[in-house]
Amino acid sequence: MSEPTPARAPAHGAASPDAEQYLTFQLAEQEYGIDILRVQEIKGWDKPTRIPHSPAHVLGVINLRGAVVPVIDLRMRFGLEPSAHGPTTVVIVVRVRSERGELTAGIVVDAVCEVCNVGQQEMRPPPDVAGGVDQDFVKGLAMAGERMLILLHVDRLISASLLDGDGAQAA
Repeated sequence: MSEPTPARAPAHGAASPDAEQYLTFQLAEQEYGIDILRVQEIKGWDKPTRIPHSPAHVLGVINLRGAVVPVIDLRMRFGLEPSAHGPTTVVIVVRVRSERGELTAGIVVDAVCEVCNVGQQEMRPPPDVAGGVDQDFVKGLAMAGERMLILLHVDRLISASLLDGDGAQAA
């Protein structure tokens, strides 16, 4: 298995008036994107403190300048093969809206790639397929050069991972 691709030059693609910016990252050699406006910061990997009785994909919590922030392993959440955390492994700290208000959470990814501009005309709906990433979490698919990006509904992903009956406690 090859190592994740290190960070590239920012702002791929032409910025059209309807374009949205996505922070792209790698998981198991596939690129995903989340709305850049949801990203609070990117931290290097640091093992979180495990919380008893939390779901397996919730690795624990970290202290982020006095705030207790839950950390979700996206590989586990998406049912991907586990991988050792390496030098490119990071935690992307996101702020999302949920039914219970605003949440802050960290998501563990293999590597951060770049910021891409994606116009509405470049967005395609996700195909109806069984298995893999829950379709409720997929906003759409887009091409960035020769690469296919899976664009995620990060609000839905975090809310479902922390609040929707997975046995997790809201942090």
